[in-house]
Amino acid sequence: MESEFSANSVATVEDTGPEQTDGFHLVIDALKLNGIDTIYGVPGIPITDLGRLAQAEGMRVISFRHEQNAGNAAAIAGFLTKKPGICLTVSAPGFLNGLTALANATTNCFPMILISGSSEREIVDLQQGDYEEMDQLAIAKPLCKAAFRVLHAADIGIAVARAIRAAVSGRPGGVYLDLPAKLFSQVMDAEAGAKSLVKVIDPAPAQLPAPAAVKRALDVLKSAKRPLIVLGKGAAYAQADEEVRALVERSGIPYVPMSMAKGLLPDTHEQSAGAARSMVLKDADVVVLVGARLNWLLSHGKGKTWGEPGSKKFIQIDIEPKEMDSNVEIVAPLVGDIGSCVSALLDGMGQDWKAPPAEWTDAIKSRKDANLSKMSAKLLKNSAPMDFHGALGVLRTIIKERPDAILVNEGANTLDLARSVIDMYQPRKRLDVGTWGVMGIGMGFAIAAAVETGKPVLAVEGDSAFGFSGMEVETICRYDLPVCVVIFNNNGIYRGTDTDPTGRDPGTTVFVKDSRYDKMMEAFGGIGVNATTPDELARAVNEAMDSGKPTLINAVIDPHAGTESGNIGSLNPQSTVKKKK
Repeated sequence: MESEFSANSVATVEDTGPEQTDGFHLVIDALKLNGIDTIYGVPGIPITDLGRLAQAEGMRVISFRHEQNAGNAAAIAGFLTKKPGICLTVSAPGFLNGLTALANATTNCFPMILISGSSEREIVDLQQGDYEEMDQLAIAKPLCKAAFRVLHAADIGIAVARAIRAAVSGRPGGVYLDLPAKLFSQVMDAEAGAKSLVKVIDPAPAQLPAPAAVKRALDVLKSAKRPLIVLGKGAAYAQADEEVRALVERSGIPYVPMSMAKGLLPDTHEQSAGAARSMVLKDADVVVLVGARLNWLLSHGKGKTWGEPGSKKFIQIDIEPKEMDSNVEIVAPLVGDIGSCVSALLDGMGQDWKAPPAEWTDAIKSRKDANLSKMSAKLLKNSAPMDFHGALGVLRTIIKERPDAILVNEGANTLDLARSVIDMYQPRKRLDVGTWGVMGIGMGFAIAAAVETGKPVLAVEGDSAFGFSGMEVETICRYDLPVCVVIFNNNGIYRGTDTDPTGRDPGTTVFVKDSRYDKMMEAFGGIGVNATTPDELARAVNEAMDSGKPTLINAVIDPHAGTESGNIGSLNPQSTVKKKK
């Protein structure tokens, strides 16, 4: 009689135990439960399988060549969608690469979650020299809104939920989620795992302004003789587009958009004072800040930019109370989300609201017309090599004809001049370096914009700025994204004309003369074009936007074109001391 425990019978016994799950699947399930369907990152130890499994579970996983670019993509995805963008990195060096993007997201108020694998706590805490050992949580904490570490698979659901809520609630920002390697392979009962997941309810609830604060703001605004509205990228992020437009048009108040707020109303709107920016900032007596901060981009609300000290009163709409009085006195703070605050102002204006005096609006129109007239001649210049205005004049026309396209922009002169030259017509169509002015966001932003919106993307890059993320053109080709990159190539940083006084090396700001960046795109199967005139540039960009194929256009710019540090040369101190030889 054969034993019931014979080898043959054991081989055919089926496992009737409970279904199980693990840390890998719980992270994926937690993200999917909360409507997050895209991950940006770089694969490697210990998160390689997380990317593979996420892709198998239907998530879109976009793999980059460098974590900082993946992080920038996640950050701008958060800005475009109001859901936290996810960046996935390996431990230590990979984490540090992503950390720059996380800090930049926090500074710019973009919701983003950086998820990094890490070494085991028991080894890190004793500093025993694990593979890529680093106390990542401690390093991340000062640079983001919140940071969490998960040690047990059963806590993954609550950790992801906390990260999501922290990223999007109040003033949005970056969140770090630390996942040690052992966590991913932890196994638990699948039913218990499913119950441990958390769907975040109302992660960014409306925050209503106090009625007294609304009345105070309206009373100040009614007293204005020369009122001005400044729209910041916070207003664009809020997606309260109709409310913001209604406030501007019903009040009749001229407005100035900060760069990423361009398009909330068309830049050609009759109330736009962008072309008279210097005048209105200096002469306004009451300024309403809508999702804009009085940081360096607005000269901290003081100095010669703003005229005589005490010559104006500020009304500020912001969800963060600590932002008020950060540089100057805010006489009428409105604390709350932008949609609620703007709606409350509209409700309180009544039917008898009076438009600003014609003396003010006529003066603005006169200055706008004069400035635009001066610029128009520069934009029509048809020289070879091109200067910045001639090249940007071409792109200005293309965006006017394609208002649905997304413009990504970075550089020094390339950024500064494009801000004023290229008009935008729809909200959240202009993406640039933001609050820090950090270079290197270009390809990450362009990739995420194409992935998240499906719209054609025009990335206008200085040749220096492109160098920070240029290898991602391979990523653009690999995913066959509708991105056209235009590099303004003037052979260097600011200009391509510096020299080494000793004659030994190239000047510190000079690149290889007459580089052909278009050949990079061709190397990966994309389309490369060398454009030397405005006509050639126009033809190449239009063909790229029509085809939707990955394209890189090397726009040859006069090496002498450009100014030191662009429009912020005053921030770049220069030595006046001459040493004796």
